[in-house]
Amino acid sequence: MAEVSYDELVTAALSGNQVVSFPTDTVPALAVRPDHAQLLFELKQRSADKPLILMGATSADLWPFTQGRETDYQAWKKIAAQYWPGALTLVLPATAQVPLAMHPHDPTTIGLRVPDCQIARQILQRTGPLATTSANLSNQPPLTSLSAIARQFPTVLTLRSEGLEPDQSISEIPSTVIKWQADSGWEILRQGGVKLQFKE
Repeated sequence: MAEVSYDELVTAALSGNQVVSFPTDTVPALAVRPDHAQLLFELKQRSADKPLILMGATSADLWPFTQGRETDYQAWKKIAAQYWPGALTLVLPATAQVPLAMHPHDPTTIGLRVPDCQIARQILQRTGPLATTSANLSNQPPLTSLSAIARQFPTVLTLRSEGLEPDQSISEIPSTVIKWQADSGWEILRQGGVKLQFKE
């Protein structure tokens, strides 16, 4: 894995054909331009039925990739205002703007998140929303250090460690994932960094 400057990482991400890695508030992310999301599936040896997350710098960057009724948007924006930036992924109805490579098994939905990590949001502000996933081979534990990512994925570009804690330990708790059901509201798919409970 090559360590690059902040500007070099942004340029590489914008190119589309390069997977990059950067810290988030949960575990480090592997990221690529959404229309090249198949690179993440190939790199991780990941099944097509395991969708990726579209990560953005702000909620306003992510709403254009969703579609719903006005009452749906009110519910989505309410929970986003409470927990974003943060370790919460919302699975919402997707528009045709979302490249099929992001979610080849189920193109009707898309997972969205705004990380509570300044470095990540600065990158995403310049690149626009990116297809992301944890840094690990499929069905293996997420990697939590730059050196571990380097060993596992030598072709991935990551931020130069100057200014970052070397091999810093990052939270091993993934994001909580909730899915919107138009007829019944939120369904918890995975409990993670944000503890939620919804009334039946």
